[in-house]
Amino acid sequence: MNKGGKQDSGMKSLFTLLALIFCFGVGALLYIFVFGAAGNFTPEGKPANILGNIHEGGFIVPILLGINLIVLTFTVERMLTISKANGRGNIAGFVRNIRSMIAGGNIDEAIAECDRQRGSLANVVRAGLVKYKMVEGDASMDKETKLQAIQKDLEEATALELPMLSKNLVILSTLASVSTLVGLIGTVFGMIRAFQALAKAGAPDAGALSAGISEALWNTAFGIIGSAIAIIMYNVFSSRIDAITYGMDEANFSIVQTFAAKHNG
Repeated sequence: MNKGGKQDSGMKSLFTLLALIFCFGVGALLYIFVFGAAGNFTPEGKPANILGNIHEGGFIVPILLGINLIVLTFTVERMLTISKANGRGNIAGFVRNIRSMIAGGNIDEAIAECDRQRGSLANVVRAGLVKYKMVEGDASMDKETKLQAIQKDLEEATALELPMLSKNLVILSTLASVSTLVGLIGTVFGMIRAFQALAKAGAPDAGALSAGISEALWNTAFGIIGSAIAIIMYNVFSSRIDAITYGMDEANFSIVQTFAAKHNG
């Protein structure tokens, strides 16, 4: 089982690495063949449209395009994963139903509800309920041993589910800062280019000045866009994970407390 878990983790890590390489590769191809297409420039080599203007942003642009694609890729990936983890119904409603069933002693019905709900929360609750049912009729165990067995299964099931929920969020949180910094680097290069054009003797080179300002502004724009999306989605996903985690804690507490109360004395 442990070997299977390691293989699954290795496959997910490989997916993450390939996704990063793919996004940066697509960013470079977009910069060269789409934004850098001949039709986007005049015969004199000046930008003829917005795509040409973006191309003037320089070598930082494909990096920022790659970062934005990575943010979008892992936003979709986390959205699908967390939606699956939520299960088929409302989390709060599911927890209320489970608490009511446990309080009424309807363990089999609660297990069936977990099978209908599915998702990370349902998986954890189901593991605890199955253990609950198993130890309840075991005369060889005292009350404390039974409670410890239930708590252990709940903790193990929770420990298996939580890493899957938070995986790749670190990429979004990192890119939230990195995107702005990379955009700032491109901004600095663009402003250097603009001031070099101003510093020339005689009339300033208007073309070079325009190109430098364009480089600065487009890099700033792409950096801010990537950072904003990453920050927003990181907070959205963190809130949804917190809701699932809170549901796990609430359901787990109900299972343990109900068992303790039912077997008190």
